[in-house]
Amino acid sequence: MGRPRRAETCPYDQVNVVHCVNRCVRRGYLCGQDPVSGRNFEHRRGWIRARLEFLAGAMAIEVLGYAVMSNHFHVILRNRSDIVEKLSDREVALRWWQLCPQRRNEDGSPAEPTEFEINAWTTDTERNQELRRRLSDVSWFMRFVAGDIAKRANKEDEVTGRFWEGRFKCQPLLDDAAILTCMQYVDLNPVRAGIAATPEHSDFTSAQDRIADCQLAVSGESRQRKHSDASHASTRQVRARTEHVTEHGPRAGWLQPIALDPPRMRVRQRHTGRRNSNDGFLNLSVSEYLELLDWTGRQIRRDGKRGTIPTRLAPILKRLKLDAEVFVDSVRQFRRWHSSGTGRPASLERQLQRTGRNRPLNASLSRQAFA
Repeated sequence: MGRPRRAETCPYDQVNVVHCVNRCVRRGYLCGQDPVSGRNFEHRRGWIRARLEFLAGAMAIEVLGYAVMSNHFHVILRNRSDIVEKLSDREVALRWWQLCPQRRNEDGSPAEPTEFEINAWTTDTERNQELRRRLSDVSWFMRFVAGDIAKRANKEDEVTGRFWEGRFKCQPLLDDAAILTCMQYVDLNPVRAGIAATPEHSDFTSAQDRIADCQLAVSGESRQRKHSDASHASTRQVRARTEHVTEHGPRAGWLQPIALDPPRMRVRQRHTGRRNSNDGFLNLSVSEYLELLDWTGRQIRRDGKRGTIPTRLAPILKRLKLDAEVFVDSVRQFRRWHSSGTGRPASLERQLQRTGRNRPLNASLSRQAFA
C-alpha cells in the first residue's frame, strides 16, 4: 500500500498537529556556508523564519516549533479549522489578499485593496468557501513557504528550475506525548548535527527564540524590582510584565505558547495579531520544557550513555506517562521510528480507524516509546 494521502493524514476540516520537513534538491545548500562553491547563504535562514512568522498571522495555522538547517527545515504546525469557521467572509477575503494580492506596491508589499476588489471575493460564495478551506490547509501553508523561498533563492542565484527535492514530508502527531517528543527532536536538531553546543546557541530554532524571551523577561524583572518598592502591588505588576514578555515576547511572540494553563490568564488573553490564538499545547510550562530540553540534549550527546534524570524533572515525564530511557531513544530516532505517524497505541488505533488503513503506523515502536 502506498503512503497515505495528505487529505487522510491532515484533513483541513479538523484540528491536527503535524511535523513537516522540506529539503533542497540534490541536498544543495539552503543556508549556511557551502564548502564546494564557497558561497555563504546564511541570510536565507532569516527568509524562512520571517515567512513562517508572516503566515502564522495570516493563515489559520499555528506554528508550534521550527528549526532551519543547512539544506532543510523542520516546522510543527497545528491547523485551526475551528478558527477559520468563525471568520466572516470579509475577513477571509482580507487575509487572502495579504497572501495573494491582485496588486502590489513598488516595494513588493500588498497594496491596499479597494472595496470593489474585496466585494468580488465576498459575493462569490463558492470562491469564498474555497479560500476559507485553504486558510486552514497545511499543504497551502507549506506551498506559501516553499514557493516564496524558491523564487527568492533562484533569483539570487540567477537560475531557474526546481529548488526543493519534492513535496514536503508530513508526519501526524496524535497526542501530547508525540508532540513533546517531536518538539524536542526539532529543537535539538542543531545540537545533534554538531552545529551548536547548546539550545540557546542553536540559531533559528523555536527553542532559541523562547530562551531569548525568557532571558529578556528575567533581566527586565530584575531592573523593575530595583526601581520599585517592595509592596505587594508592585510585585504583582512586575510578575505580570514578566509573564507578558514570556507569552508575547519580541522573538517568540508569533509561536504558540507552550503551557495549556498559564499562571496568569489575563496575560494569555491578550491578542497581538502575530498569531491566530494564544492556545497552548503541552501540560507543562515553558521553563519546564526548556529544562527538559537541556536534559535531553545532554543525554543524546553522551554517545548512548544515560544520565540520571533530575528529581524536579521526574513529574514532567510521569505526568505524560513517558519512560525516561525510552524517551531519549525516541527523540534520537524520531524520524526512523515514527515515519508515518506518532502517538500512544490508543491514538494510533483511532488514526487507523479514521483513515480506514489496515497497515499499522509503526504501532510496535510507538507502543514501546509511549507505553
